[in-house]
Amino acid sequence: MYKVLCVLPMSELRRNKLLSVAENCELCFADKKCLDEKLISSADIILGNVPADMIKASPKLKLLQLESAGTDAYIVPGVLDTGTVLANSTGAYGKAVSEHGFALTLTLLKKLYLYRDAQQRGQWVDMGMVKSLSSCTVIIAGLGDIGEKYAKLVKALGAYTIGVKRRPAEKPECVDELYSSNKLDEILPRADVVFSVLPNTTQTRYIYTDRSFDLMKEDAVFINCGRGNAVSSDVLYRALSQHKISAAAIDVTDPEPLPSNSPLWSLENLVITPHVSGGEHLPETFEHVIDIAAENLVNFQKGLPIRNEIDFSTGYKK
Repeated sequence: MYKVLCVLPMSELRRNKLLSVAENCELCFADKKCLDEKLISSADIILGNVPADMIKASPKLKLLQLESAGTDAYIVPGVLDTGTVLANSTGAYGKAVSEHGFALTLTLLKKLYLYRDAQQRGQWVDMGMVKSLSSCTVIIAGLGDIGEKYAKLVKALGAYTIGVKRRPAEKPECVDELYSSNKLDEILPRADVVFSVLPNTTQTRYIYTDRSFDLMKEDAVFINCGRGNAVSSDVLYRALSQHKISAAAIDVTDPEPLPSNSPLWSLENLVITPHVSGGEHLPETFEHVIDIAAENLVNFQKGLPIRNEIDFSTGYKK
């Protein structure tokens, strides 16, 4: 009998779904606010993101199924025992984050953010020329589940799409070209739009530098819905305040939350949303999370491969 600690947000339907597949498990449903190290250390399986510093490499923990796609807090040495399998919820957030990124893309290309600001000032003013996606080259940095769904959206409106992956394999139909991440600087000058959904790894941390924005077109736009530390606030501020690029939109920041005194807040050509593209903001997202958790609960009990198992050396799924 495996003891399973579940800290995922529960409804009766979600609870019943997990109970229906937990044939050899004792399920304990707990609120994240009520967790302690004793409860965490007693679990064979944990479903949901418990505080990483409370796990303390528990040798009893066999599987940690995260509700998030990001795994960076859990691959730090000393957090998980070497015998613990870590899995994330890649595949659950593609629709929500890609649609959010798509909305931000059109907001920037059509200068809707400037019209909103003018509305607040009570001004009827023409903001000038705009762009159509049908005439844009769009770079998608991080061509995973979210990146591919975003690529399909912009391609449906006629964009020319260029995908960037850590290890390019076969090119999916949603992109016209595919490159490895070490080629990013070479292709940045071609971009009208850069959509970044890179995870937080040692290879992607602060990957966008002053030089990156120097390489981009002055009328290009940058959107980040991945991790805030792909670009520092200082670098982004310089790029926008010096008009190295036209505009940017970020759903993630460095640091996060963004301090109220950050100069980024004052930029007219920056749209900021407070890391709301994912989470439970789209109701169906967490139903996908529960489906993944239920599938892996079954797989674990039957000794089958775990979906979305993470490679600790890279932070990506195997």
